[in-house]
Amino acid sequence: MFTSVVTLLGGIGLFLYGMQTMTGALKGLGGRRARDFLAAFTRSPTTGVITGAATTAVIQSSSATTLMAIGFVGAGLLSFPHAVGIIFGANIGTTFTGWLVILLGIKLEIGILAMPLLFVAALVMILTDGRWARIGAAAAGFSLLFLGIDLMQEAMAGWQGALTPQDFPSDTLSGRLRLLLLGVAVTIVTQSSSAGVAMALVLIGAEAITFTQAAAMVIGMDIGTTFKALLASFFGSRAMRQTGLAHVVYNLITGSLAFVSLGVLGPFVLTHVAGGDAQIGLVAFHSIFNIIGAAVMVPFAGRFAALIEWLLPREEDSLSAPLDPGLLGDDETALAAARAAADRMAHAQFTAIADALRPGGVPQRLSAAQERVAPALTQLEDYLARISVPPDRTEAVARHAALLHQADHMRRLNHRMTQHVRVGALLEDSALARPARALAALLRREAQGRSRPAARNRRLLALLERRMERLRDERLRDGPAQMEDIDQIFARTDGMRWLIRTAQHALRILHYSGAGRQAEGETEATESAAARH
Repeated sequence: MFTSVVTLLGGIGLFLYGMQTMTGALKGLGGRRARDFLAAFTRSPTTGVITGAATTAVIQSSSATTLMAIGFVGAGLLSFPHAVGIIFGANIGTTFTGWLVILLGIKLEIGILAMPLLFVAALVMILTDGRWARIGAAAAGFSLLFLGIDLMQEAMAGWQGALTPQDFPSDTLSGRLRLLLLGVAVTIVTQSSSAGVAMALVLIGAEAITFTQAAAMVIGMDIGTTFKALLASFFGSRAMRQTGLAHVVYNLITGSLAFVSLGVLGPFVLTHVAGGDAQIGLVAFHSIFNIIGAAVMVPFAGRFAALIEWLLPREEDSLSAPLDPGLLGDDETALAAARAAADRMAHAQFTAIADALRPGGVPQRLSAAQERVAPALTQLEDYLARISVPPDRTEAVARHAALLHQADHMRRLNHRMTQHVRVGALLEDSALARPARALAALLRREAQGRSRPAARNRRLLALLERRMERLRDERLRDGPAQMEDIDQIFARTDGMRWLIRTAQHALRILHYSGAGRQAEGETEATESAAARH
């Protein structure tokens, strides 16, 4: 008996470690594509369900899919109701693991093939790096997953006949409720509903529990899987907390529907879908009640999202709002959040400077904008320092570097915004006010999203520099002859220098923002789809 217990625990441990290894590697291999897929095709709660299910099935991580959704909401690429659809779909996608387990691990018994696969995968991990190393890690995790199933089945074989359905709560309303709570507890302890489903399948195979008992446990496992998301979101941003709460409320609703309908839906699935095979029936039941739950909730996604937003009201929308610490676990999503925050700060700077340079503008208001941007910029710099990008992923490294450069120029531009006295000297001179208005028009267009080609901006900067050089020479040459106050000459010269430096930093900010997008490889279709949200 002791040997069986130790073997069972070892099998569960191998399964959990295999799932973690495989999921981590798949996120590294397909996380970028999955993120682009979510952004491009999530156009409504319904498409959110489809993309959420497909993404979770591919990367084998509902948590990663949910993090992407949170990042998109924070970046303004998705509305919260659309992100809710992704959460619905992620619940469906996570049932794909159960089909892998039952079809490959239990029915086909490929555990023996996992041994040589693990050997090859280990060699690939040791002898290569970058993408190939991640492929090796995914294969190794896949192998360990099925070795874990084999060990669990071996352990349960030793309990054949000793552990029976009578040892578990009976198939009554109160018994099912206790089994549901047992499923919740198993998932909270293992932090994996997939491991719980695998254990339930092994127990059915050993005739230790019935299909209905296992189904009640799986409902509880589906509810228990929200504990991790809720815990992770507790100290996160509003978007993170809203998503965690939405996950909990949704799973409670679908779990309640499944529990109430278990007496009818369970036998139907077992007989008409699984042909009497209790193990296939359990996996089918898990998938079907999640599909039904999503189908029931999608028409009410807007109201559901409104309920969550009412329970967690909107806080002041700060410039640094997208910088959610909870997103740092996924570098792709963290980079998207950092870019969204950087764009907000640049928008605030450009708008303030454009307003200060317009006719009748009040340069003194630059100080207020500068004070608003400064703490957010510090948060952005700290956030970028905490993002860890593998060096072999050159596109992500390039985006990270572009954001660091962009933050540096925003910091320098913020310093220029404290020098509003120089702006006043510019506006007092009609000859200097014209190029100042030209820069204001450029910044206003950029702040409104009406960007011009970079080459045109560079030409404008060159024109400004030549004009400022000429005007400065004229002022220094002709000012004394016109008996102009020498302090006024230097004040306007400083104003010219301020205008040039401000234009240079603004254009570098635009350059690095564009460089980051180019490295990210966003297609025009993706951007237009994101803009619609």
